[in-house]
Amino acid sequence: MEAKAHLRHVRISPRKVSIVLDLIRNESAELARSILKYTDKAACKYLLPLLASAVANAQNNKNMNPEDLYVAECFVCPGKTLKRMRPGPKGRSFRILKRTSHITVVLKEKES
Repeated sequence: MEAKAHLRHVRISPRKVSIVLDLIRNESAELARSILKYTDKAACKYLLPLLASAVANAQNNKNMNPEDLYVAECFVCPGKTLKRMRPGPKGRSFRILKRTSHITVVLKEKES
């Protein structure tokens, strides 16, 4: 069995999130929480509550044991890109791309 949690339209670049997701992939849920808590990256602010939500989904909806959970899959997909303009020299303007992310975390139970 598996439990999922999604986070959509997060205002952070997918490239920044994927770096942190590589740290917690295939780790136990408790170790992943510790890694996210003590890693100094901007994406951890969004991933810590997402992991807690996935653990709560597994415990309450699927009746899984929280001590046996591990991060089976975690991935990020690019969301909509917000296009903004910034003034440039000689009356020109430059485009700024404000990227968003869709983050998914999948937890599974370890086989005994």
